[in-house]
Amino acid sequence: MKRDAHIHTPYCPHGTKDSIENYIKKAMKLGFQDITFTEHAPLPTNFIDPTPEKDSGMDPHKLIAYLDELNTLKEQYKEDIHIRIGFEVDYIIGYETETTSFLNIVGPQIDDAILSVHFLKYNDEYTCIDYSSEVFLEFAQKLGSVQAVYDLYYETLKQSISANLGQYKPKRIGHPTLIHKFQLAHGEQIDDDDQIKQVLQLMADNQYELDVNSAGLAKKYCKEPYPPLPYVRYAKSLNIPLVFGSDAHQVADLHQFYDEIFPLKD
Repeated sequence: MKRDAHIHTPYCPHGTKDSIENYIKKAMKLGFQDITFTEHAPLPTNFIDPTPEKDSGMDPHKLIAYLDELNTLKEQYKEDIHIRIGFEVDYIIGYETETTSFLNIVGPQIDDAILSVHFLKYNDEYTCIDYSSEVFLEFAQKLGSVQAVYDLYYETLKQSISANLGQYKPKRIGHPTLIHKFQLAHGEQIDDDDQIKQVLQLMADNQYELDVNSAGLAKKYCKEPYPPLPYVRYAKSLNIPLVFGSDAHQVADLHQFYDEIFPLKD
């Protein structure tokens, strides 16, 4: 079965206005039987988004409209394609209580969800680590090295897996090597093999799914999926469920590179 379980929508403030229905029609045309819309969940109201446009998460005032529209389309296309309603939820250190409260509200209303790390905390300040190569390099300078940024990212990722976020905590971990997004910009050879394997082992131990995210292949400073294919195979050896996600923010990117990743070649 062809499934894409990481798809954004026009409710994403840093995405496009491509309609949800056009995503659905393209998925059907390309033979996908199962899709999940995972819009960036609203950030905690007491969290200050560090990005310039403050556009990392959905406008909370549009939450009901998002759920209503997807429920309508889910019913409309139920004979043609399995549509799941979901969110990509940010794990933000220090905001576990707020995130749990949000999940307790929306959890009963959704079918699927992803837990991702985009924000790193250092000296009581937060940085959106995948915002731009310039932000990444400035953050590396602040921490003292690119290695230190990688270390902080994987430590945060492990905390996200272990965190108690209640009964509706997402069971899929999003793009767990997102820190590679600017690897061709910083140009350093960082050996994070052990850290990635530790993360995957922790996921296996706690029965999480893996977001096999193809978006990195399209990023000019990355040019590989999140995680790279050898680690997807390693995850498979640990019996971690593999779930493809194109992380599309526009219809043109829907299902991007699916055929280069699945079926996963041994």
